[in-house]
Amino acid sequence: MVSVTSASSGKINIAIDGPAGAGKSTIARMVAGRLSYVYVDTGAMYRAATWYCQSLGVEPEEVEQVLQIVKDLVIDLIPIENGQQVLVNGQEVTEQIRSLAVNAKVSRYAQIEGLRSRLVSLQRQMALRKGVVMDGRDIGTTVLPDAEVKVYMTATVEERAKRRYKEMKEQSAISLEQLAADIAERDRLDQEREISPLRQADDARLLDTTHMSIEEVVETIVSYCKIYGMESKA
Repeated sequence: MVSVTSASSGKINIAIDGPAGAGKSTIARMVAGRLSYVYVDTGAMYRAATWYCQSLGVEPEEVEQVLQIVKDLVIDLIPIENGQQVLVNGQEVTEQIRSLAVNAKVSRYAQIEGLRSRLVSLQRQMALRKGVVMDGRDIGTTVLPDAEVKVYMTATVEERAKRRYKEMKEQSAISLEQLAADIAERDRLDQEREISPLRQADDARLLDTTHMSIEEVVETIVSYCKIYGMESKA
């Protein structure tokens, strides 16, 4: 366990951004564990909203219907020993939200301004008490612009595709090459969307993890937090 506090002896917030397949969720969860902080998986929240819309047969082009659906949507993120359970309106959907069908559409649903506003509001509420590690694509730029430590994690498209492929339970349904193409296309959509596009915050540290182990990445981010703690007390 590592103790990281601000000058006022309170906990800090940590924002980890980056493109699809960069390993943000795994790293953020481990950093939170090391610091005894709360982990908030914003990607899972967008996936949960996507899964729910798809389960009702509502496409991302049907914006008004999507907004009606998400208005009363309840998403619960429950820490468990080996990760996190995701519940949508009380239904456990942890594996369903990682399906190819959700992968293919989540960026399109995430472009809907009203859906983003709803989820961003929930995410900010979660961070009010500090001591939160939050990962996504616009955490340091939009959701938590005042986060004390910001990291922009990335890796080559090829490396990100390999990592995502190892996680998938539907490997026979897609080739590694197609997955890499899909990730590159998602990068494009995320970077070009009008609402909160994917970009590195001006005050975020760039961390290329292509040739780093998971433990090395975790250690590096924890070290950033320690440096912040020391600087804020100076």
